[in-house]
Amino acid sequence: MKITKIQLHWQILIALILAVLFGYFIPSGIPYVGWMGDIFLRGLKMVIIPLILSSIISGVTSMGKGKDLGRLSVKTLLYYLSTSTLAIVTGLVIVNLVKPGVGVELGFTQSVEGLSESTGSVRDILYRLVPDNIVDAMAQGTILSVIFFAIIFGYFITQVEDRYKNPLKNFFDGVFEVMMKITLFIIRFTPLGIFGIVAREVARNSDQLANIAGSLAIYSLCVVGGLLIHAFISLPLIVRFIAKAKPFKHFSNMLTPLLTAFSTSSSSATLPLTMDALEHKSGVSNKITSFTLPLGATINMDGTALYECVAAMFIAQVYGVELTFAQQALVVVTALLASIGAAGIPMAGLVMITVVLTAIGLPLEGIGLILAVDRILDMLRTSVNVWSDSCGAVTVARSENEETNVAYAK
Repeated sequence: MKITKIQLHWQILIALILAVLFGYFIPSGIPYVGWMGDIFLRGLKMVIIPLILSSIISGVTSMGKGKDLGRLSVKTLLYYLSTSTLAIVTGLVIVNLVKPGVGVELGFTQSVEGLSESTGSVRDILYRLVPDNIVDAMAQGTILSVIFFAIIFGYFITQVEDRYKNPLKNFFDGVFEVMMKITLFIIRFTPLGIFGIVAREVARNSDQLANIAGSLAIYSLCVVGGLLIHAFISLPLIVRFIAKAKPFKHFSNMLTPLLTAFSTSSSSATLPLTMDALEHKSGVSNKITSFTLPLGATINMDGTALYECVAAMFIAQVYGVELTFAQQALVVVTALLASIGAAGIPMAGLVMITVVLTAIGLPLEGIGLILAVDRILDMLRTSVNVWSDSCGAVTVARSENEETNVAYAK
C-alpha cells in the first residue's frame, strides 16, 4: 500500500516523539532498536552515489546544448552563493548584538579527538573537486568529485555521434529510474529508521542537558535564532518574490525530507527523499532537480555556514579576542568556502570550522567549548541546508519558466 503524504508525516512525528521518550527513560533498550537506524542510514547511503551519478548525467544530457548547461549552472551557483552569504551575515549580526561568549568561563571545555587529522585548508577543499581516480572517489563517497565527473561526462555525451549518444542517454535515464524506485522502497522504512537514530542520540546525550541549559544556552539560542530567521524569513521571501511561488505550500511538501534531515543530520542521506518530494509534490522537473539538488547537497550549506560564523565569533569572545571588521569579513569569506567544502554527513560542520578558526588565528581547542550542544544544532542546521536546497530548485525552475505545483497562477 502506498503511504500518503499525511500518513508518512504523522508516522515520522510519532516516531520522533517515541524515540525521545524511549531514549531518555529506557536507555538500556537502545541496543535492541539502534540497529534500525543503522540499517536505514546504510540503505540511504547505498543509493547516494549511483543516484547522484545517474541523475546528473541524465539531467545534463536532457539539457541538450552546452549553453543550457552553462545558464543553469550560473543560476544555481548564484543562488547558492547568495543564500549562504545571507545566512552568514545573519549569524554575524546576531552574534555581534548578543555577544554570547562574553563572560563565559572555560571550565566546560571538552576535548575533540582526531582534530588535527581532520583539518584542511581552503586549497585542499578546492582540490577535492577534481578526482585523480573516479572509482576511488565513488568508493570513498567523495560527492563533490562525483558531481564534477558526472557533469563533464554528461556534457560530452551530448557531443558525440547519435549512435553513441542515444544508447548512453537511455542507459543513464534507465539507471536513474531504477534508483528512484529503490529510493521509494527505502522511504517506506523512514519512521523505523528515525526511531532508531533519535532514540540512540537522546540516550547518548541525555547527560549533557545541564550544559545545554547552562553556559551554552545563549550561544545555542543565537544559532537557533539565526537559523529560524534564515529558514522562515529570508528563504520564503526569495521563493515568494524571486521565484513567484508559494513558500509555505512548498514547505508543506518538503516536510518528510526536512524531518528526515533533522533526524539523520545528513543532507546527503536525505537527498533521495528531497528529490522525490520536489518532483512528485512541488512539481519541479527532473532536469532541474537532477542538477541542482546533488550540487546543493554538497556545496549549499546555509545552516552550516551560519553556524560556523556564530561558533567562530563565540569562541573568539570566550577567549577575549576582539575581531576587527577586516577579521570579521575574513570569517564571512572563510565560512562560505568552508561550508562549500563540508561533506553532507553528521558533524561535518564541526570539522570544517577548523578552517575558519585557523584563518583568524584562534586555537583549535576552542571547538571543545561548543561540542556539548553540537549534535542538536547539527540537526537543525542540516534541516536548513536541505530547505535551502529545495528552495533553490524551485527558484531555478521558475527562472526557467517551469509551471510547478507551487507557482502562483498568472
